[in-house]
Amino acid sequence: MKGVILAGGNATRLRPLTWVTNKHLLPIYNKPMIYYPLESMVRAGIKDVLIITGPNHSGSFINLLKSGKDFNLRLSYEIQEEAAGIAQAIGLAYDFADNSKILVILGDNIFTQSLKSDVDEFERLEKGAVVYGKHMATASKQYGVIEVKDGKVASIEEKPQKPKSDIGQTGIYMYDHRVFAFIKKQKPSARGELEVTDLNNNYVSEGTMICKILTSWWVDAGTSFDELLRANILVAKELKKEK
Repeated sequence: MKGVILAGGNATRLRPLTWVTNKHLLPIYNKPMIYYPLESMVRAGIKDVLIITGPNHSGSFINLLKSGKDFNLRLSYEIQEEAAGIAQAIGLAYDFADNSKILVILGDNIFTQSLKSDVDEFERLEKGAVVYGKHMATASKQYGVIEVKDGKVASIEEKPQKPKSDIGQTGIYMYDHRVFAFIKKQKPSARGELEVTDLNNNYVSEGTMICKILTSWWVDAGTSFDELLRANILVAKELKKEK
């Protein structure tokens, strides 16, 4: 399996910080934000990782991460010319994936849980996808809401008024090689983007989408200054526990 980290977007909610840099290069305590999804890939046993970012700060990623050898990874880079949705960005990994299954992590997702056993399990499946969810009281206000029945995902609804569960869709996914065919057939949403929830619902419709629940803490650090601060505090606490 190969890894894909999405590190593009305009991050308008973190301006003025993101007028001068990509949000994934902002510090989370003692490291740039992009280090955390990279370390998650390492814990999951992934060796080849593609970083997808925008054109404005792509050189900064290369200067910082270089070949990836400091992480024992082989890094590749791809440019998303414009922010056209998460699914559109995933589609840019077609050549890199080369018919392999992929683990996708949004670059502002900060968490400590190892995905290794889930990756090994998914490698053995013939087809399907995995979405990671998190029990959260405010899931329907910010995220897609995942409904699970008999171990399979029954529905994913984006910010529903009447949520069917308290499981929010995080930015962590695994897909089989068919994901790129689904993306090619996908149509833009009302806001002109290829939405990841629409992509995921292809697998939901055929009954092959599995939900894994994150039991560790998880922060979507790129959504607000409050969440950025929370990520810094949680990481600092984790490091103090280790001392």
